[in-house]
Amino acid sequence: MEEDTRNLIDEYKGLSNEQVFDALDKKRSSLEVAIENVEHDFNIGTIVRNANSFNVAKVHIIGKKKYNRRGAMCTDKYLEIVHHPDLESFLSTQNGRELVAIENNTPRAAALNGKKFIQKTTLIFGSENNGISKELLEAAADVRYIESFGSTRSVNVGVAAGIAMYEWARQNILG
Repeated sequence: MEEDTRNLIDEYKGLSNEQVFDALDKKRSSLEVAIENVEHDFNIGTIVRNANSFNVAKVHIIGKKKYNRRGAMCTDKYLEIVHHPDLESFLSTQNGRELVAIENNTPRAAALNGKKFIQKTTLIFGSENNGISKELLEAAADVRYIESFGSTRSVNVGVAAGIAMYEWARQNILG
């Protein structure tokens, strides 16, 4: 038998991609993630990889469809990714969910460390250059930024996604 060289924890080694997906599907979290118009495909791949690590229920990509799957390290095979051609299409899927935008370029934003997340949360991430669109920010119930302690006012969007997903998981999974 060949050695399974995929970047999987031991529990999933030797299983087909479909079997891994099904096993993860049985214990998915309620967290969803939305990505709006992120320009750099590698950043989308990084967010998808983070989403797999936190076993999110769904990843929504709003607008741009393709992304660098290499950055996702094949983790896109193990979770549901939904493409929405426009904002309205995405918003129609979010009934009963709290939309939390992670954005530092708006006066409405409050520090992430003060946020109490609910189970049915969708975290929203946008372009590093232009941020989240005005329309999506208006649709969000809450806007949070990640505190910075150095000279840069923000971290990379892929890093921000990992931090925000971890904070949601810390509150809702780790307790």
